[in-house]
Amino acid sequence: MQRKMTVKTITLLLCLVSFVSFGKNDDTAKGDKKSEIKEYIQHHLKDSYDFSLFSYTNDAGEHVYVGAPLPVILWDNGLKVFSSSKFHHGETLAEVGGDYYKLYHSKIYKTDAQGTINYDEEHHPTNVKPLDFSITKSVVMIIITGLLMFFLFKGLARSYATNGGIAKGFGRFFEPIVLYIRDDIAIPNIGEKKYMKYMPFLLTVFFFIWFLNIFGLTPLGVNVTGNLAVTASLAILTFLLTNLTGTSDYWKHIFDPLGDSMPWYAKIPLYIILIPIEVLGIFIKPFSLLIRLYANMQAGHIVLMSLIGLMFIFKSWIGSPLSFGLAFAISLIEILVALLQAYIFTMLSALYFGFAAEEHDHHEEAHSH
Repeated sequence: MQRKMTVKTITLLLCLVSFVSFGKNDDTAKGDKKSEIKEYIQHHLKDSYDFSLFSYTNDAGEHVYVGAPLPVILWDNGLKVFSSSKFHHGETLAEVGGDYYKLYHSKIYKTDAQGTINYDEEHHPTNVKPLDFSITKSVVMIIITGLLMFFLFKGLARSYATNGGIAKGFGRFFEPIVLYIRDDIAIPNIGEKKYMKYMPFLLTVFFFIWFLNIFGLTPLGVNVTGNLAVTASLAILTFLLTNLTGTSDYWKHIFDPLGDSMPWYAKIPLYIILIPIEVLGIFIKPFSLLIRLYANMQAGHIVLMSLIGLMFIFKSWIGSPLSFGLAFAISLIEILVALLQAYIFTMLSALYFGFAAEEHDHHEEAHSH
């Protein structure tokens, strides 16, 4: 009994020492650390003009970045192409052909030799922004993912052709996923007659989102699917395919949702409300796609990075291991979320395609009446 009390007393004293030592930290230093972590999280979530893996401060107090610069391509009274290393991660100006450019809050502005940034009343930069066609970190990962998908599925197609329809190598892992998308997503939602028309897009968007989500969990530090422009582009593709391939029955359901269920003069008061809702739904569906994917991946990265940052704030034997454990658990959950978000985007896209491809046998309907 006395031994148990001694162990409890020692444990309590260690806890008190840990919290007291944490409480004695300088509040200013703690505030600076929080600001630094917040800035790092924001930097991680944004796109960048260089492919940085990590950075450190040397003995001279200089920031050393380990990574590779990327090409900056601008249109400003002509084509301007130069390396992003000229910006030195926003610390210096880039001088090209007598013009000066500054990297400010992940955007490139034209400025003078002193790097002056002018602001409006709301403190927004008013400097000219040239047309930007640069190869950013997100673009690099999109290209890498596209090449990876091309070679993987080219090999899968080759193995089918040379082995009598039997997949080999990595194809054995991806073949069940392809069959699942066909048998459990495309056919039930679109129908056996028209599902093949949409299968290339469904397969591409599923593996594209899945691979990018997985890359976002690696130490490469990419957050492509947490970029609103990327998710909006994917949603716009779904929107265009849905409406450009829509049948006459699809459009009739939008502009004449009640059909022949009542006389036309009785439908007019109802259609004043129903038709605007149906038209609005055309745009709400892709909007929900882009927001769902963007918000889930963005929130996952913020939570994970925040938990890792807590280890540097606590600096105690209780807080740091707890933060590490939570970060590890969230990482495992994010692996499932990466797959789940790809599945949801593909499933909803197939559902919208099914609405667009719907056809009714009007002869049978007329005969039944």
